[in-house]
Amino acid sequence: MVGTQATKAPPSLLYMVKQVELVVRSHLDELVKPAGITALQYTSLTVLERHDGLSAAQLARDSFVTAQSMADLVRSLENRGLVRRERNPRNRRELMILLTDEGREVLGRFANAVRELEERMVKDLTSHQTDQFRQALSKAWHALS
Repeated sequence: MVGTQATKAPPSLLYMVKQVELVVRSHLDELVKPAGITALQYTSLTVLERHDGLSAAQLARDSFVTAQSMADLVRSLENRGLVRRERNPRNRRELMILLTDEGREVLGRFANAVRELEERMVKDLTSHQTDQFRQALSKAWHALS
């Protein structure tokens, strides 16, 4: 095939999603480093901000980590005073994880910087494209969940 350019297949969507996830996580790690937390810890705090009082298993699922990783993560956040654990009044064997005032303060401190990171990620998209992107990611997540 002299003189013809071989057509390369575009990268797979899975590869592209992983690229985005890694670069977002890297930027988020740098953003929250001054608070002494990681991107995964920050993500868990944001999950609790939306749904306070989750079990460790629920928080692990919603934060995309294993139960074992979540146990270590919660212990670290609890030692820092960002979360606390309480017995579930409806199921005394279950511990609920709750965001503390200090945890809320940490989230508030980084809210603008995180919003700016997200805006930077979609800066070349129109508002409509950003909405479509959000919907497409949601549909992809639901399809695999």
